Amino acid sequence: MTSIKSVLAKPFAKYIYKRVQKWANNPIETQNKVFSSLIHQASQTQFGKDHDFKNIKSHADFVKRVPVRDYEALKPYVDQVVAGNEDILWKGKPLYFAKTSGTTSGSKYIPITKDSMPTHIEAARNAILLYIHDTGNAKFVDGKMIFLQGSPVLEEKNGIQLGRLSGIVAHYVPKYLQKNRLPSLETNCIEDWETKVDAIVEETLAEDMTVISGIPSWVQMYFEKLQQKTGKQVGDIFKNFNLFIFGGVNYEPYRAKFENLIGRKVDSIELYPASEGFFAYQDKQNEKGMLLQLDSGIFYEFIKADEFFSENPKRITIADVEIGVNYVMIISTNAGLWAYNIGDTVQFTSTKPYRVIVSGRIKHFISAFGEHVIGKEVEQAMQEATHHTSIRVSEFTVAPQITPADGLPYHEWFIEFENAPEDLSALAQKIDQALQQQNSYYFDLIAGKVLQPLKITKVKKDGFQEYMKSVGKLGGQNKIPRLSNDRKIVDCLKLA
Repeated sequence: MTSIKSVLAKPFAKYIYKRVQKWANNPIETQNKVFSSLIHQASQTQFGKDHDFKNIKSHADFVKRVPVRDYEALKPYVDQVVAGNEDILWKGKPLYFAKTSGTTSGSKYIPITKDSMPTHIEAARNAILLYIHDTGNAKFVDGKMIFLQGSPVLEEKNGIQLGRLSGIVAHYVPKYLQKNRLPSLETNCIEDWETKVDAIVEETLAEDMTVISGIPSWVQMYFEKLQQKTGKQVGDIFKNFNLFIFGGVNYEPYRAKFENLIGRKVDSIELYPASEGFFAYQDKQNEKGMLLQLDSGIFYEFIKADEFFSENPKRITIADVEIGVNYVMIISTNAGLWAYNIGDTVQFTSTKPYRVIVSGRIKHFISAFGEHVIGKEVEQAMQEATHHTSIRVSEFTVAPQITPADGLPYHEWFIEFENAPEDLSALAQKIDQALQQQNSYYFDLIAGKVLQPLKITKVKKDGFQEYMKSVGKLGGQNKIPRLSNDRKIVDCLKLA
């Protein structure tokens, strides 16, 4: 029997689709309005006064006055906000800080304001509604939905609540979804991931699950535990499960594994959420890329990735982007981030409307499982593990092993030793501990048994040199990347 909820979902989806089309069909005008509004609203803030916002009338004026910054460069302002001061980056105080893993200064505190919070919620809602409009499928709204996310338990810092973004968003699930939503608040508050997934399995086993959402690596663990407990494929346990919502990492490496665990293909919606803003979501099942959110209090600039590290790279708006070019995405937002480099690179798949795919990070990294491990972290881990030892490392690089022959996935460290240790596993353990201490995401994945600790594979003498020669990059300023999010390099290395 069709419920009133699924009947009402379709006209509501049509209404939202028409609203989205208004700004999607007028992209440049929409972004110009967002830009003017942001500058006007922040003109009396400390940042606005320091950067002469009252005299900014155009994007060119903005470029002259506001340099591109990453978190470290914006930190002096953020520190004032964290200290409880008002009107620093945005009017008043933030509602929340989304706490994330920092690269050089420990935790990062990303402000979420009264103006920016609704845009996170609306984008997540609209992604589902546009799927309904695109497919005509609204039956899933009657079933149970699971959102695998961080704990909604929040801390407080100088009167401002802080936590992981997914934990903050958990407080904003609309009332009409509350009865359908799993896991329970009690289960969602469990900090230990393995314990939490076990509890989620128990809670959901007998339910009519129709939507499952989360980072693919976490969801895979949930699926595997369901299968271990029942001996059945997920699609046989949840006969009406037909929609998987994901974000955070590339789904493609997981797709075949998921279809095997489920026993059939299911529709999926890709999201591009971050603590800094909800940037895009998949609006069409048969179109590549995600619809860039141009009317969500975010003004976008783009710099060609291959020009990013040059002296004075050109900053352009959506009006001048080209399809297929790798751009570093720069954002200014109603949470008070200004010309802010989030570190992601994107490519446009369409400009009518503007759709993007996330192509990677501007710096080398590994985030096959959502861990965001960067070069500095692996170098420091290696340094700490070999300090005060006779171990000498000539060269190394790190790659994810997503599909091992047995056991959990892991990071594989390919090391060419000048003086090798007697016990490789002991060195691997030391490096792993050092990496966990630096990177909270990696720690969570190890502690939650989504990843097993790293493994070391020895590379033969001069193996890296031979590789660089084979790709025409021997000598000069060419360096072996410390880490990659794929196995293209390591598959070419000759092992000891």
